[in-house]
Amino acid sequence: MTSGPGVALRLLLCGDVMTGRGIDQIQRHSCNPRLYERYVKSAQEYVAIAEQANGPIPRGVDPSYVWGDVLPEVQRLRPDVRIVNLETAVTTASEPWPGKGIHYRMHPANVACLTAAGIDCCALANNHVLDWGYDGLEETLETLRAAHIRTVGAGVDETSAQAPAVIECTGGRRVVVLAYGSPSSGIPGDWQARIRRAGVNLLDESDPSSLQRVARDVRDTRRPVDCVVASLHWGGNWGYSVPREQQRLARALIDEAGVDVVYGHSSHHPRPIEVHAGKPILYGCGDCLNDYEGIGGYEIYRPELAFLYLVDLDAASGRLGRLTLVPMRIRKFRLNRASDDETAWLEQTLTRECREFGTRLERAQGGLLELRWG
Repeated sequence: MTSGPGVALRLLLCGDVMTGRGIDQIQRHSCNPRLYERYVKSAQEYVAIAEQANGPIPRGVDPSYVWGDVLPEVQRLRPDVRIVNLETAVTTASEPWPGKGIHYRMHPANVACLTAAGIDCCALANNHVLDWGYDGLEETLETLRAAHIRTVGAGVDETSAQAPAVIECTGGRRVVVLAYGSPSSGIPGDWQARIRRAGVNLLDESDPSSLQRVARDVRDTRRPVDCVVASLHWGGNWGYSVPREQQRLARALIDEAGVDVVYGHSSHHPRPIEVHAGKPILYGCGDCLNDYEGIGGYEIYRPELAFLYLVDLDAASGRLGRLTLVPMRIRKFRLNRASDDETAWLEQTLTRECREFGTRLERAQGGLLELRWG
């Protein structure tokens, strides 16, 4: 599958990319493994848990290792822009945020594991980017900037945290990414960026003023041929139910703010998809990559299964032309193509959960899934 004449733009969207902690430990460089969690005191323990579940994991891996089967798929599918929610600090800072139970960090020398996948933009408005304090956030921003990866949703002050990421595409088109993090995802309130303080671009989906704020941000940035993506880190980790306030805000972002793609994440598994007024709403993209392998308790959600979301926007209308999902499975801290049985489970589960929103998934060629609506 490649972009055809009717496709103006092809976006690749991934859920939470968590390359810290255990995944950091198998890279060529790694941070001090010491953790400040209640039960686990070393990041190496997460590697050991994963190995108990699925066998030995190599050490000192190539930067492309974690992406596994993603790379040939991306080469074949040829997206114009690649966006992820990077849910880890990229730093060697040694002071964790006080009172927080989980702290993610990846060594800056491992940033090549992001460039290996050709990531264009990292959304940072999430509940882990400040895990290692303001020094950790500053080093994260500097490292990604030096790697020529755009960032959005966090910054050294309020202005930079609210600034959009603008990605130039062929034909004069641009993709404008705006990123917001909600307290409902576990972002501490004191992480909010201020005039003279670094932090996250916070937005509360239950606050009626949030819509006007996003509409202003779109109005201040958008050009006539732009595609606007609103990245929203919101909601809890588990469960398929979409709160009414999220539904209302997502639809209003399209109807009133002029957003083209609502790109939600935070849940550890994929959540329903809606197409509203011809525009896609991804309520929760799930984890794309994490170090939870072998940890039990939520098997009902199959958190080891993930999607790559390929969004094709129609050249004539700017609306959604096709939404293709590439089923993946996390195994040995690596993304592998999902099996037929795993793909069938994803198809059946998401179709069940999408029914409320008038959408469903169907099998397509090459083991892919496609969204149907209308």
